[in-house]
Amino acid sequence: MYTFTSRIRYSELDEMGKLSLPGLINYFQDCSTFQSEELGVGVEFLSQRKQVWVLSYWQIEVSRFPELGEQVKVGTFATAFNGLYGHRNFVLYDENEQMLACADSIWAFIDLAKGRPVKPSKECILPYGTAKPLPMKQEGRKIARPVDGQSYPSILVERHHLDTNLHVNNGQYVQMALNLLKKEPVVKKVRVEYKKSAVLGDEVFPYKTEETGRIVVALCDKDNNIYAIVEIS
Repeated sequence: MYTFTSRIRYSELDEMGKLSLPGLINYFQDCSTFQSEELGVGVEFLSQRKQVWVLSYWQIEVSRFPELGEQVKVGTFATAFNGLYGHRNFVLYDENEQMLACADSIWAFIDLAKGRPVKPSKECILPYGTAKPLPMKQEGRKIARPVDGQSYPSILVERHHLDTNLHVNNGQYVQMALNLLKKEPVVKKVRVEYKKSAVLGDEVFPYKTEETGRIVVALCDKDNNIYAIVEIS
């Protein structure tokens, strides 16, 4: 397992003084990026080949969000490579090695020149190796879109939403969903299914439904095609 250590910063806190959910997602994403860079199969390596790993699905489970100043350790490891997809787990520990959060994720390998998923070459996956996955209950990668969801004003995609692929960053979709809520929820589990990438100048149209213990937000384009669905429990 690849790991790095950090300390929770004030800029990463939510309104309750704890690490925000997008902040947790950023830690996980950064951890996998750091690993790829150290293995020599990172951003520049893939950019030269016009290839990229794109997140398709998150399942994140949280026991506790750390607070300001806490020392944490973030870890990640690949669990499988199947055809066009890679599977990866993440963990967040406190300074006493207690697990605060964990995640399962599925990534699609995209050939940018062809504009579609392709099977990654051995040189792109062998450096990672694989390890036994965490004992997480698999909820399934498909999330049903809200039925008769409440609609909200559209969100214009601006530069601060983008990552180096010039797509809306994975955590930004979750932040868009959180912005629809009247107050910060006590999050125990999050699932996100990513369907297509929004880019600069796109409009994102949100639809939200709330049930007992569960909120689902669909983030759609102007034709009602889904960019991402966020489920918060």
